[in-house]
Amino acid sequence: MDPMAFGVAGAVISAVIMLLLGILGNLGVYMGAVEQMEKWHMSFGLSITGIIGGIIEAAIISFIFLYAFAYVYNMIQKE
Repeated sequence: MDPMAFGVAGAVISAVIMLLLGILGNLGVYMGAVEQMEKWHMSFGLSITGIIGGIIEAAIISFIFLYAFAYVYNMIQKE
């Protein structure tokens, strides 16, 4: 498994989901999920800058965790 590809794929998926959540939140849909994202992510909000900040934050966090997961997985598989 390629850790870089796994991390980038996770980052892209997280960014798209955060964008959709920001758009739907501005339409008044899924407000419970929006409130939870505002609690969990320091940068996320329903403004344009909040959505962009949430996208960046989610992408970075997802990339780091999924890259590390794939790296450890590959190390375990080599044994």
